Parts: sequence; C-alpha cells; structure tokens
Amino acid sequence: MTFAEMETTRIEDLGELFKEVQMKRIFPDGKTFPDCLPKFTLCDINKKYLQQKNSPSFDLKNFVEENFAVPKTKNENFESDHSLSIKEHIEKLQYVLTRQSADENSSLIKLPFPYIVPGGRFDEIYYWDSYFTMLGLQVSGRIEMIEDMVANLAYLIDTFGYVPNANRTYFLGRSQPPFFSLMLEILEKEKNNSLIKYLPQLLREYDFWMKGKDEIGHANKTSHRLMEMADGSLLNRYWDENDTPRPESYKEDTELAQTSKENSNVLFRNIRAACESGWDFSCRWFKDISSFISIHTTEIIPVDLNCLLFHLEKTLSEIFTRENDKEQASHFLLLAEKRRLSIQKYCWNETSGYYFDYDIKEQKQKSIYTMAAAFPLFFKIASSSQAEKVASILKDKFLKNGGFVTTPETSGQQWDAPNGWAPLQWIAIQGLSNYGSDELAKEAAMRWIKLNKKIYKGTGKLMEKYNVVDENIKAGGGEYPAQDGFGWTNGVLLKLMSIYDNSRP
Repeated sequence: MTFAEMETTRIEDLGELFKEVQMKRIFPDGKTFPDCLPKFTLCDINKKYLQQKNSPSFDLKNFVEENFAVPKTKNENFESDHSLSIKEHIEKLQYVLTRQSADENSSLIKLPFPYIVPGGRFDEIYYWDSYFTMLGLQVSGRIEMIEDMVANLAYLIDTFGYVPNANRTYFLGRSQPPFFSLMLEILEKEKNNSLIKYLPQLLREYDFWMKGKDEIGHANKTSHRLMEMADGSLLNRYWDENDTPRPESYKEDTELAQTSKENSNVLFRNIRAACESGWDFSCRWFKDISSFISIHTTEIIPVDLNCLLFHLEKTLSEIFTRENDKEQASHFLLLAEKRRLSIQKYCWNETSGYYFDYDIKEQKQKSIYTMAAAFPLFFKIASSSQAEKVASILKDKFLKNGGFVTTPETSGQQWDAPNGWAPLQWIAIQGLSNYGSDELAKEAAMRWIKLNKKIYKGTGKLMEKYNVVDENIKAGGGEYPAQDGFGWTNGVLLKLMSIYDNSRP
C-alpha cells in the first residue's frame, strides 16, 4: 500500500504535501496548517495532490484553500469594555476563553468537559498554563470550571499516560512541567477528597516521568526523562519521544538544522524537550547563550522540574498516609527526601548563593542565572540561609520596574530578558513569602500589578508576557507575535490582586 492509499487523520502525516505547505510558508504561521480542517478525507486530498502537483498550472496556495479550511479564532471580535475594572474584565474573559469541544477531523483532541484556553492564537488547553489560570478561577469562585479542567487533564492521563503539551495531536510525545498535583491542591481546598479521587492519575503521571528507571544501570545512565547521577541517585530532565521537526514549527526547525553541524535528530529532540519545559525558548538551554544551535536541553537537569516532582512524591506520600497505607506512604516520602537531597547537592551553589541547572555531560552546574531558582523556595526545599541568599539575588539581578525578569541575559529569546512571565512572578512571590521576605514579595507583586494595569489601561488587553525592564516597549522574541488574552496572566493577576491590591485600575 502506498502512502497515497493510506488513511490518515493527521495533517502532519501528509508527507510531501505537508512539507511543501510549511516550507513555502503558505500560511504566515507554522501552526496554522496543522490546525486546519480538511474539507475532504486526507487520503483523498493527498491523492489529488499527487495527481496534480506536476501540472504546469498547479498552484499550491489555491490547492490548500480548496481543500482546507482555516479554523476561525473564536474570540477575534471580542472588544474590551473600558468601563470595566480589570477584575471584571478578567472574569468576563474567563467565559470568552472557554471552549467546549473540538471540531471533527481537526488536530484538536476532544475533551469531555469545558476548559479555558490561553487566548490569542492558542485555541487548546495547555498543561502548565492551566494551573495559573486556576488561581484566578479560585478567586472568582469558579470551582466548577476548575473541576472540569482537572477532569480533562485526568482524561488525558488516562488516555495517553500523561498530559500532553496541549490537546493537539502534534503535541503527543511530550508533556509540560507537571503541575497536576498542585492543581489538585487548589481543588482539595474547595472539594474534599480530590487528592484521593485522582490518585490513579497521579501515579500514572509519576510513572511517565520515571519511565525507564529499570533500564538505568552502569551501562546506561539515561533513559527517557531520567538521568542517573554520579552518586547513583535519579533526577529528571525534559525529553520528547520524537526527534523530528515540530509540525507546528516545521520550517523553523528544518532551516535551523541546515545551519547546524549537530546531528539533526539530536537537535530536533533538544528543541522539542525545551518545548516540554514551557520555556520555549531560553538561552538557559544553550551551551552558548548567543547560539540557538547549541541547544542541549536533554543534557540538563532543570532545578524547577525536579522541585515539581518532589512535590508530586510528597503529595503521593500524603495521600497514602490518609489511606492508611504506611508502606506506600513511606516509600514516596523516602523518594521525595532523596530528591530533595539531590537537588541540594547538584543544583545549589554555596559560593554564588543560588540554585542552578546541572549539566550532566560536563558534570557541573550551568552558569546562567534563571528564575527557576525560585522553585526551591516555592516548595520549601531551601534552608532559611539559602532562601535569604536567593532572595538577595532575585532583588539585585532580577527585579525590574515591572516585576521579575526571566533571566538577566538578553538573547532575543522570549524566555530571557527583558521579558517577565506571570507564572514565574507567582512562583517567586510565593517562594519569598514562604521564607518571610514579605517586603520583597509585596514590592515585586505591586510592580507586576502596576505594569499589568498600565498596559490594560492603554490597550484594553492583558498580554502573554511583558517587557518588565522598559514598560513602554512591548515584550518580544519567540516564534510568533506577542499574544493577548491571556489565561495565566489573568489568573496570576487576579490572585496577586486578591492578596496585595484590591483597588480599581
């Protein structure tokens, strides 16, 4: 059977047709084509393409328009009401950004319950974004929506064994930072026994991150998302099961590979792994902070990922304690303690007074300062002395006019200076508060709130990210223009305002 005769349900599996459309940039954005809706079966479309492509009159753009429909942005006509307070605006947006089900034959994976999307070009539920969106839903009393979103993510875990990057077929193969246990923490405060209810999904997610632990030994130091450290302990990295160009960024990945001496499959997997981190992209993942080609994500032990898995292990121990399963409770508590010690051993630098990612190939810490160092404070892994040193560096190196900058490096990547992102503001502010740095926490929160209000007043929008260094310049970098909406900005802003500032803009 030839490819033309095979039935496929994914546009990204169309072979030559897919490559031609992406490389010739028929659409201004590489994500658009995989999100399109085929007007006929993909098998029939592909047959027509193979029959017509060599005709002198063949026009690829016309062919695509005849055979595919571009999905409409559901909230493109939404206009802000400037008479609304910023809180009222966000609570209105919660409904505007709600989605119910997927179109037939699209790349969207159908989910059983409603969910909230980030906004802008993103019309799917993203994993780690959802936690920060839920912070705002909690403030608004939208507990039922939190339940629905948690249930959707549980459905994805039951279906695939993990939560994909987002509910798109082309995201299968990678996840995102594992915040599911933290989402359940929110829900548990509102609905008792939520942790116990979702124990099976927590265990499945843990197995996903620990896949390959039985394969690791002296001959094999890595397996999937696991790395065996020099002392025999296990820590995690980001990974993707695929090592091909990302369908949603096919042209960018292919052209980058053409400029690299690196094995292209290794390069593609490192790019994909950075996408799993959520920090796509940052010089945090580069060997040379000025060179994207030097990306080596899969060789890095990220401090934030391992803090999240520490929390997952602690959560599992807590659930088994409630269930009176002492053996399992002790098992996961021991795993959490081992991970805490390994984070301290491999990621803490006493001389610098800061947490750094660890390069397993070079067997040393990376030198770049990042906001990931706030995670050990958020999860109370740091000692009081360590927290004090981290707080000092956050204040001196990271705190800018509009909040915390992601890294001090201006690399042109969107997860570097001068950009600040809502999720990292929340993690840092809460982390500082955990250790009594309340004055710094409040100062950072108020600067972020002020910047958000200023942009909203001027544009009627809340953005995906902000330039926290110069508040008069839009945030830049990345593979696409700055997006508005915006799920996690809305959630974090509502939560911070409920703690630090209830005034109208």
